[in-house]
Amino acid sequence: MRRGALAGWIFTAPAVAVIAVFFLLPVLAAFGLSLTDFDIYALASLRNLRFVGLDNYAAVLHMPLFWKALGHTLYFVVVGVPLSLAASLAAALLLHSRLARWKGFFRVALFTPVVATLIAVAVIWRYLFQTRYGWVNYALGWFGIHPVDWLGDPRLAMPTIILFAVWKNFGYNMIIILAGLQVLPAELYEAARLEGASAWAQLRHITLPLLGPTLMTVSVLTMIGYFQLFAEPYVITQGGPLQSTLSVLYLLYEQGFNWWNLGLASAIAFVLFALTLAVTWTLLWFGRRKGYA
Repeated sequence: MRRGALAGWIFTAPAVAVIAVFFLLPVLAAFGLSLTDFDIYALASLRNLRFVGLDNYAAVLHMPLFWKALGHTLYFVVVGVPLSLAASLAAALLLHSRLARWKGFFRVALFTPVVATLIAVAVIWRYLFQTRYGWVNYALGWFGIHPVDWLGDPRLAMPTIILFAVWKNFGYNMIIILAGLQVLPAELYEAARLEGASAWAQLRHITLPLLGPTLMTVSVLTMIGYFQLFAEPYVITQGGPLQSTLSVLYLLYEQGFNWWNLGLASAIAFVLFALTLAVTWTLLWFGRRKGYA
């Protein structure tokens, strides 16, 4: 047993070393940075660096702009995650059905947005929803609908970004859910059909309960990813209009790399981490109570 344990440590040592160097050490350094007033003056000379303890965290919690960005992020998560899961489940069910043809082609087509470069497709979407020349408003004009300022209206900018995020990411969850559907026992569906159960009844009483662990997994992964909202508003709206698409991660970027308040930006990062951890733990606790985790 000792030789086996030693061999295991020898084989895993390179991976552990890589994780320690490129993950653990940067995390510890960022946490240490959050306890200081590291700014552009400290970049010029470390003698200007001071230890401030938890002052940065207190400043974050007393920052109105942080709470505004947090509200936008929570809105993005609360609306975007269910929509993404619903689109993923619907696409997986369609691809798994007996009526679907050219399954291989549609799997590739629906998964393509996931592997496409986010910045490139975000630029394309920005032009698609452009007020005067965008194809979306051009298509709406066929039905007599006046152009809509999708990205310039504070009420519509975040829903537009949510729509883009759902389109960009649902294919990843679709593949996972489709894999879960393919291992469900066919005998249960055959017995349900013999008992006269409708397709809706089979979905409600067989498919969804058996897919519970899979849906819980993709829910947690999607939620964690959506809490890290940054690239979409950065490329499409630059946090506007009127800061209506400002996210916590976007605020972190502005504080750290526009204003060089790196200590404050590090504190924002750990506050976001704590929030994400709390929500993830809550979802897993709920999943354990339901037997899904």
